[in-house]
Amino acid sequence: MEKSDLIIIGAGPGGYETAVEAVAHGKNVTLIERDKFGGTCLNRGCIPTKALCRTAQIALDFAEARNYGFADTAATLDFPAVMQRKDSVVAELREGVATLLKGVNVVNGEARFVSPSVIEVNGTEYTAPEIIIATGSAPALLPIEGKELAMTSDEILSLETLPESMCIIGGGVIGMEFASIFSAFGVEVTVVEYCKEILPPFDAEIAKRLRMSLKKRGINIITGAEVKSITTGPTVNYSVKGKEKTVGAEVVLMAVGRRPVVPAGLAELGVKFNRNAIAVNDDMSVRFDEGKEPTDVRLYAIGDVNGRCMLAHAATMQGKVALGMREPTDVIPSAVFTVPECAMVGLTEEKCIELGRDIKVGKATFRANGKALAMGEPDGLVKIISDATTGELLGCHICGAHAADLVQEIATSMQAGLNVSAISSAVHAHPTLGEVVMAAAM
Repeated sequence: MEKSDLIIIGAGPGGYETAVEAVAHGKNVTLIERDKFGGTCLNRGCIPTKALCRTAQIALDFAEARNYGFADTAATLDFPAVMQRKDSVVAELREGVATLLKGVNVVNGEARFVSPSVIEVNGTEYTAPEIIIATGSAPALLPIEGKELAMTSDEILSLETLPESMCIIGGGVIGMEFASIFSAFGVEVTVVEYCKEILPPFDAEIAKRLRMSLKKRGINIITGAEVKSITTGPTVNYSVKGKEKTVGAEVVLMAVGRRPVVPAGLAELGVKFNRNAIAVNDDMSVRFDEGKEPTDVRLYAIGDVNGRCMLAHAATMQGKVALGMREPTDVIPSAVFTVPECAMVGLTEEKCIELGRDIKVGKATFRANGKALAMGEPDGLVKIISDATTGELLGCHICGAHAADLVQEIATSMQAGLNVSAISSAVHAHPTLGEVVMAAAM
């Protein structure tokens, strides 16, 4: 039996960064990974899609280059070269992760729980007084006929040729990012979304603004539509407002969310689940059925597998919570890397109203900002929500260029307990997009 101070299952951002942090604090760490370092984020999510987003932005810049004084703007997309660059970015970062893990005992293989404190990998048993489960998630599929005819977000990243048309089932973060990317590559894109608006977790005003921007770019977005089946063609069959309709495409991408990946043997140990995710307490410790709590191990679950917040940076934060190195927080910014970008942190206006909060909403548009106009990015909005009495920052929602970067000012201020006057009174450099955030705060 191999013993260590800490076992971590899964080498995604939550797992490998927690391992590095634990080693830095003197722990003997065993990290178990069945696939590649970096997990979904590095290999099949955040990083490869951001590489494609960069190419998409350049393609859109070429299309608008005449507006910036370029007479000859002819350009041809080399799709295999685009995918090769994406792979090289991923490979370089993966090598960096391997370097970080030099002080960690890495075990390659599938982990299976023998007991709450014993894990078996490749016929060898491992034990530790603390175990962190960081096994992430996998693409979810609708339980419909013909679902096997659709690609997932994993498979779409391995396309070898660029399709002429694509139907994306799901208008959430993943679906909208791929819609933005492939539309910029010249693909005819249709998005079919079940909810009445895209990006269901986002502020409705921001989501609508993005939808209208993407429609101007030629993306066909159908909301309030229930997909019934996928038939050979492939053809997506759906109903909207009581009418049965179809859309055919060369490629169908199913982007309807993700499901937690739970290690084998865990469910039999009396672990509680919240839907399909491992239920955890605020310190990320795993919850058990009454009388099933183990006495020889402290078991934790971080990242996508606990279903609390399926974002890489949330997993990293939760890993530090599990190590006892920080307090948990709900101030977690999120972003959609479409063109234009969207970002949010905190509560939406709809949620504040639902909670009965007395709020003030400040808004400012990019169109009045000198930097945005000089960049040729006038379409954008910053929306800041604060408590009407105390000025407490409750949320920020942005649609526009560099939204993912801009929202961080509000996230940091919220975490520090500052109020809206701290934003409006701070001197912001001119000309910058950050002035739009200041204007919304004022």
